[in-house]
Amino acid sequence: MAVLKVKFTKTKRDKLAQILWILNWVSVVSGIILFSLGLLLKIEIKKRNEVMAKGDINSVPNVLISVGVIACIINFLGGKICYDCSDVNKFSRWKLVMLPYIVCTFCFTFCILVGALMCYTMRNELEESLYLGLRDAIKFYKDTDIPGRCFLKKTVDMLQIGFQCCGNNGFRDWFKIQWVSARYLNMASKEVLDRLKSNVDGKFLVDGVPFSCCNPSSPRPCIQYQLTNNSAHYNYDFLTEELNIWVKGCREALLDYYTAIMRYIGIAALLIWLFEVSLKNGL
Repeated sequence: MAVLKVKFTKTKRDKLAQILWILNWVSVVSGIILFSLGLLLKIEIKKRNEVMAKGDINSVPNVLISVGVIACIINFLGGKICYDCSDVNKFSRWKLVMLPYIVCTFCFTFCILVGALMCYTMRNELEESLYLGLRDAIKFYKDTDIPGRCFLKKTVDMLQIGFQCCGNNGFRDWFKIQWVSARYLNMASKEVLDRLKSNVDGKFLVDGVPFSCCNPSSPRPCIQYQLTNNSAHYNYDFLTEELNIWVKGCREALLDYYTAIMRYIGIAALLIWLFEVSLKNGL
């Protein structure tokens, strides 16, 4: 940052003003980029908000969107100031706002750094939100005839197919809940009644998973039921054979997906922050 008084000729001052005008317009573009990145992250989160618990998960995209808008306004104003610098009469009207403007630019630059760092520090909040949201979504998977929950089966199935995952932490999560609706259970069947009676809560639990957990790349037909029973399937060893269902949990898959997005957004925000710092120091 310049600390000594420097004298410029009219020609040099005009050239400097033009350069700074151009740099401020580049900063306006960087503000648009920040706004777009925040909006992209917000849309990606909203796409799967059915499997996320409510919390501060939207704080990062909201910060990026806000900083992007502020960046556009401040740098547009800076461009206007630089453009008027070539005219002494026009520049005189900006003298009173120069100090507040400089203070605002440094505060806004600090906000960019905060937004960038938040992209790397929200992993724990995101993981907890996914854990709670997926837990409830899987729990209500069977409630296809209950308003407010009827969409969850499709949501979970599409999620498991799209992200090649199964369950919250893994496929065993499906063993702990009743994911088959009672309307599709034959209550006249002794096997069904025995399973219901054997459970303390009267739930129909099976060591099986929904069809969306199946790996289509598996050479053998998908084994959805009795996954832990070797004798129930020919040439099958639960402990040693690679299962033909997805073994990664959806929480891990989604966490990796969003972490990658936020990592790239964080890098972009840091680069924009460095550019802004360089620009403000040049001023």
